[in-house]
Amino acid sequence: MSPAPSAAPPSRLDHEARLYLAAHPLAYPLVRLLARLGPVVRVPGLGVVVNDAAVARAVLNDERFRKDGPGSPADLWTPVLGPSVLLNMEGPDHLALRRKLMPLFTPAYVSGLVADVLREPLKALDARLARGETVDLVDAMRVMAGAVICRTIGLGEVPEERARELFAEGERVVSMVSLRSRRLSDRQVAIARRVLDRIGDIAQAAYEAGDESTVMGRMRAQGLSAAEARGAAGAFFLTGTETVATFVPRLVALVCDHGTTVDGPDRLDRVIDEAMRVTTPTPVMLRSVAEPALVGEVAVRPGDRVLIATHNCARAHGPFDPSRPHPPELRHLWFGAGPHFCIGYPLALAEIRAVASTVLSHRVRVVRRRAARGVLIPTYEHLWITAS
Repeated sequence: MSPAPSAAPPSRLDHEARLYLAAHPLAYPLVRLLARLGPVVRVPGLGVVVNDAAVARAVLNDERFRKDGPGSPADLWTPVLGPSVLLNMEGPDHLALRRKLMPLFTPAYVSGLVADVLREPLKALDARLARGETVDLVDAMRVMAGAVICRTIGLGEVPEERARELFAEGERVVSMVSLRSRRLSDRQVAIARRVLDRIGDIAQAAYEAGDESTVMGRMRAQGLSAAEARGAAGAFFLTGTETVATFVPRLVALVCDHGTTVDGPDRLDRVIDEAMRVTTPTPVMLRSVAEPALVGEVAVRPGDRVLIATHNCARAHGPFDPSRPHPPELRHLWFGAGPHFCIGYPLALAEIRAVASTVLSHRVRVVRRRAARGVLIPTYEHLWITAS
């Protein structure tokens, strides 16, 4: 697998920076400026900002920094998803729910699920590239990520347009959040609930059917309640779909822009890890301080907000270079650490591997690209590629 570099000349401002500026024209320059002020800095009105990977990992593994207090993800998502989803839980209840969900996301199971769902879409994508067609990889990823989440929540096979619609609904909810958001407005909560209630109804129907070939049926077999299954489906819908759909086009663009050779599965995994570092799927993480503590050398007290600038932590490691190993403190930091490491990581990785290996088996190049605006996760609105 050996993609050619993009025909476009290199820019002083790399395309990844352009994506971030298009998505967050005010917040992104501020976040990058904060990286110059030290590993940990207190910013009035924002919180205690962490720019160092080792400090970030220590915070994520310390139970004094929680996801269910003031200024944490709970302020954003509890009004929408309820109090019992992994995004906003801590303590024994969180661990108990996590133990129930983990068997649903083993690498073997999710690899089989992805292979089944994406068999025909990937076959069609491969054929289009082989014919020399120009493909909008962003649209293709929306369809494929939508198809996988449809299968996950129990909807089964759906037409392409339905997959696009579901992706657009999830994108609409996630895009209500900015890097500065503390909570959603009443209007935003109402919109998000309408979307997620529909997802929950689909998931609950699959749960009640009890078919263990579906993720919802397996949740029932694992002893999850209907409410837990609904909440989990909503969380997977919000987080998993967009993470994969936004990342793969950025991965392919980085490979093309840097003329990177991808010549086997081991090399592909290194390229994926490095592209995740550069793109940082979760650019910011929030925690609420529950007890007096130190974050680096900064003293914090209960009620303080800790903002982990994951993007700053990751980009401090330098420009895109798959040959350079990641230090231990940085490894997969963008998916969390400790008890909150992303439970859907194996599913996301399986999707990414499947699509990237198909696309990069061709000598692809970027024809045109357009950055998306008004989104939480920086991404391309369109990325047109072709193979020579």
